[in-house]
Amino acid sequence: MRKALVVGVDYYTEFSALHGCVNDAYGVKSVLERNSDGTLNFDVRALLATGPSAVVTRGALRDGVGELFAGDAEVALLYFAGHGFVDAIGGYICASDSGRGDDGLALHDVLALANKSGARNRVLVLDSCHSGIAGEHALSQASELREGTTILTASTAEQYATEKDGSGVFTTLFIDALSGAAANLVGDVTPGSVYAHVDQSLGPWQQRPVFKTNVKTFVSLRQVEPPISLEDLQQIVRLFPSRGYVFPLDPTYEPEMRGRPDGAPPPDPENVARFRVLQAYNRVNLVTPIDAPHMWHAAIESKSCKLTVLGEHYRRLVNDGRI
Repeated sequence: MRKALVVGVDYYTEFSALHGCVNDAYGVKSVLERNSDGTLNFDVRALLATGPSAVVTRGALRDGVGELFAGDAEVALLYFAGHGFVDAIGGYICASDSGRGDDGLALHDVLALANKSGARNRVLVLDSCHSGIAGEHALSQASELREGTTILTASTAEQYATEKDGSGVFTTLFIDALSGAAANLVGDVTPGSVYAHVDQSLGPWQQRPVFKTNVKTFVSLRQVEPPISLEDLQQIVRLFPSRGYVFPLDPTYEPEMRGRPDGAPPPDPENVARFRVLQAYNRVNLVTPIDAPHMWHAAIESKSCKLTVLGEHYRRLVNDGRI
């Protein structure tokens, strides 16, 4: 019970045409429909305005958003790429037949539908100019987000959302995040990790993404192949039984025979197996060698390794039964 409405509007009867929104919508649809292992993720419905014979009217947009937030889905996600508009009352997303901007679909109405929805998690992803105003009351500037609602926008209320090479800058980063760039070590991509990826990819002189949420826990938007196996990750509490534990190494952990000092003991199969896991931890920044440039040197020179701050975090999660 995960559904998404993906809207891309290139064609407008009164406004200037856009050129990347439909392509962006196709890209978002493709990445949302399945997890990286091919299993089903979101049931996606698309509204695309490509030309005079294929438009998205305000009525169709309003009906689509209403149907999206009807029912009791686990996640209901709205993605919109197209023109946006803002005035003294609030913000709008513009359909093909918008003539003034304020005759588009009001973001206040979109949020009202989301807040009243029976869906457990409601996510609004807006790649349109001035979209950062979503979720703010026009008069008080207070948040209007009910628990379970998240908003991620391409720009602030004062900024334009830009395109580059035929795609929205924000959506390119959004798809990149969903494809795995924002995944955690168990392969979950959450709204928070998506925002972090977009935020760190855009400099202070560029459009700034906006993230607003009222949730107790983040929902996973997509599952990708984790950078480390769950079996290896769960071994962290056996290899590091307590906080601050220092794991001693020696040449028996290193399987490579070349470069070993004279008289060094040969590799031990059990220690080599443990070292493989420790090296996997090192590659994802869970473990760091002590007083050695690399894990190989730490083993050959009989030094040690320890958990990083991130490693201690995951050790605690595994120890508490959270992973």
